[in-house]
Amino acid sequence: QVQLLESGGGLVQAGGSLRLSCAASGRTFSRYAMGWFRQAPGKEREFVAAISRNGITIGYADSVKGRFTVSRDNAKNTVFLQMNSLKPEDTAAYYCASNLAYSSSAASYDYWGQGTQVTVSS
Repeated sequence: QVQLLESGGGLVQAGGSLRLSCAASGRTFSRYAMGWFRQAPGKEREFVAAISRNGITIGYADSVKGRFTVSRDNAKNTVFLQMNSLKPEDTAAYYCASNLAYSSSAASYDYWGQGTQVTVSS
């Protein structure tokens, strides 16, 4: 079983940056692909970014492509989401998730963190 803990959320002005971290427990972090998802009030959870277990395969939602960067440090059991040029529409709770196979579908992920709130003011 994998436990995930996100951090790094907060309030930022439009155009600003935040870096989210997701720390995973356990000794098998490198076996898991990792995904970032977000959910705004009244909306469904949506895919943001994903990274394969070795970091070679990476994917982004069109809405964040060119602004967000996902990376991982397997030695530190941590995955990151660098968010630049933030927009008010990026406001949401952000969740990291783990899965044995790389996927952009939330339904594929087995383990989820509790989420961290990102609020972008205009």
